[in-house]
This record gives sequence, structure tokens and C-alpha cells, in this order.
Amino acid sequence: MPPIIEKMAAFGHPNIQALHPTTLMFTKDADVSKNGDCIVGVGADKAVADFGDRFKEKLKAATTNVVITIEVDDLKWQINACGSPKLTLKDFKEIVIRKSDFASERTMAVCADKASIDMPREMVEKLKNPKQQIHVTFTVEG
Repeated sequence: MPPIIEKMAAFGHPNIQALHPTTLMFTKDADVSKNGDCIVGVGADKAVADFGDRFKEKLKAATTNVVITIEVDDLKWQINACGSPKLTLKDFKEIVIRKSDFASERTMAVCADKASIDMPREMVEKLKNPKQQIHVTFTVEG
């Protein structure tokens, strides 16, 4: 079966720090505080509940490989993670990628090889600009 792909767009924000050691998050919220140190994009046009049914079904399989590609201008960064039968994918506001296997309504993928703190600092600096666009491609296969 060919990979299933979903795309998402978001924006930067002056309070983006990308310092969390175990998670990375996108939110539909337009404004965030510095307390959300896992947030790397705001004003997202999707949350986990917005993904297509086939994509969500695939995410709920333990054998699914998830590749998250984040593009900011000419910079590109990739995270590899896994699906899980524990995912509910019901949140209408956020997308969270986790290094652990913990799943909540906003969790999109688990057992990731990177978190927000691993994001290249050059990319994080660009994301402090509220006009900076972020393009994210989520690919599931397996």
C-alpha cells in the first residue's frame, strides 16, 4: 500500500522556544506563552481530529511508521515516529508528537526520535517571526 500523506501549514510566534526534551507541538491557537516550550508552530490549519479517516486509521496501527517533515524557508528537518493503537486523535486544536509512548487525545505519533529541543536552532530563530510560514508533511506507511 502506498504511503498516505497529510499536509499542514502554521506560523511562527515570538514566544517559540522549542526547548522541550520529549514533545513537539503545533496548535491552532494564534497566541501562546513561553510556558509552552514544546510549541513550534501556531495558527495551524489542522489538528489531529482534522486528518482524513484513512490517515487516522493507519496512525492507530503499531506497525505504522510516521515521518514528519518540517520546512521553514529553505530549511528542512525530519522526525521519525510510530503509530499506536492507543491513539484517539480527537483533539480539534493541537498536534503533539512524543518521544514516549504516552497517548492523549492530541497525540499524533509516539516513540519519536526527536523532540522540540532537537530542532535546529537556525530554524527556531526563524520561527520567532510571527510572519514565518511553516509547512509540515506527515507521511504514514507500513
